[in-house]
Amino acid sequence: MQEVNLGLYFLSELVGTGLLLLLGGGVVANVALKGTKGNNGGFLMVNWGWGLAVFAGVLASAYSGAQLNPAVSIGLLVAGKIPFTLFLIAIAGQMVGAFLGAVLCWLTYKEHFDIEPDPANKLGVFSTGPAIRSYGWNLVTEIIATFVLVFVIFAFADYGDVQVGVPGALGPLTAVPVALLVVGIGASLGGPTGYAINPARDLGPRIAHAVLPIKGKGSSDWSYAWVPVVGPLIGGVLAALAAPALLHFIAA
Repeated sequence: MQEVNLGLYFLSELVGTGLLLLLGGGVVANVALKGTKGNNGGFLMVNWGWGLAVFAGVLASAYSGAQLNPAVSIGLLVAGKIPFTLFLIAIAGQMVGAFLGAVLCWLTYKEHFDIEPDPANKLGVFSTGPAIRSYGWNLVTEIIATFVLVFVIFAFADYGDVQVGVPGALGPLTAVPVALLVVGIGASLGGPTGYAINPARDLGPRIAHAVLPIKGKGSSDWSYAWVPVVGPLIGGVLAALAAPALLHFIAA
């Protein structure tokens, strides 16, 4: 087995997650902030923007396996596919990348942040929030949506594994179905919470929102911040535990 360069592994996750948040936050800013070309473009535009953001992030982070998400990383750890050291390095890269991507998004839309009157729209560029605030049910939504994400990613990995009898590996083209998967999750399950499905995607930018000098930004809503962290981590663990048995049973 080739020795892993830990610095490149960290940088791979940082760059990939940074692109994810720059483009993903960017589509939210384009839809939500006053005076943009895409203002009021609708939730489906946000879904597609996030899907293409995932596509770009995955292609840019091949060295580390394009995890980009602590929920995916913890799923890989539970499944025994990465060691604990690489798990920690991936999480660190994802958090730093998410923070930096959010900062770049803010710089891109700086003048629109300045003229946007609603603090909630500004926060929405950085982090998710529920349509109806009910922490227990919001948590359930995030668990279910992330379970779908990680479970199907495991299914992609099995596609082409002769041990489960499915022909044809996807290889680098996995970026395409993962992107479409994120679009589908957003369109189908994103309504209640805005589908964080990624602790780094929510927490890193929320920290950026808290520290950046954003005019009239209001609260960073820390009382909700645990939901898009805990929910996706639980969903990732459950998917990793369920995937081997379910996928091999289906293929049998």
